[in-house]
Amino acid sequence: MQNARKLSVLMMALVLMAFGMVSTASAHFQMILPSDDLINEGEDSEIDIQLIFTHPAEASHTMDMEKPVSFAVLNKGRKKDLTDTLNSFTYFGGKAWETSYNIRGFGDFVFYLEPAPYYEKMEDGYITQITKVVVNNLGMPTDWDAELGLKAEIVPLNKPYGLWTGNVFQGIVKMDGEPVPYAEIEVERLNAPAFSGLVGEGQEFPSDAHITQVVRADENGVFTFGIPKEGWWGFAALMEGEEINGKGHEVGAVMWIKAYDMN
Repeated sequence: MQNARKLSVLMMALVLMAFGMVSTASAHFQMILPSDDLINEGEDSEIDIQLIFTHPAEASHTMDMEKPVSFAVLNKGRKKDLTDTLNSFTYFGGKAWETSYNIRGFGDFVFYLEPAPYYEKMEDGYITQITKVVVNNLGMPTDWDAELGLKAEIVPLNKPYGLWTGNVFQGIVKMDGEPVPYAEIEVERLNAPAFSGLVGEGQEFPSDAHITQVVRADENGVFTFGIPKEGWWGFAALMEGEEINGKGHEVGAVMWIKAYDMN
């Protein structure tokens, strides 16, 4: 009886370990990481941009990215395709992409990415995270709340830049142009010093439950998140897409914001 009880405890532990590994593996975040999100008068207007598919909070693993289906920017209602400017590089063992862009003119520059579907072996399915970030030049707001007509998209309800620690970020989760009621949104902060070349304070977690925050949208697809710490924050709303090669396909709407401490 005692041996059977020990075996039962061991089996339960293995199940929990496996569940934990799946949970960690599911916390993928596609990143569009610009070298600056706010450009003031007199500052260098050329920014570097990295496209990275990783686990930003844990800095534990970077996935290989195939060349994106498309990468573009919107400013004052005009779109420009940047896909052909991308160059591949290796980031923490994974294939990623980078480019530079000269910000010309005032306003919001909305960079958006449709990556090639990524096959996740552990989950035996595909992941496509369609991602946005906004860079502002000279403080004039123009396009930050523009809806781009993407397959999956977070449309912000407050400016996604110029945010203080303690502000909230609100957005509407949409798929095929329609709000997604009660969508689940995963939230992670970029653990910057864990990655080479990035600057910021490190982050330790009191438990695994603190690594990925999870919130739900309301019946109108609207979600709210209070920002507890400075730095880059990623929001990933995860939905079910059409199968690829007979396998499941998770489609994500991702947006990145940056918050600052008030001095």
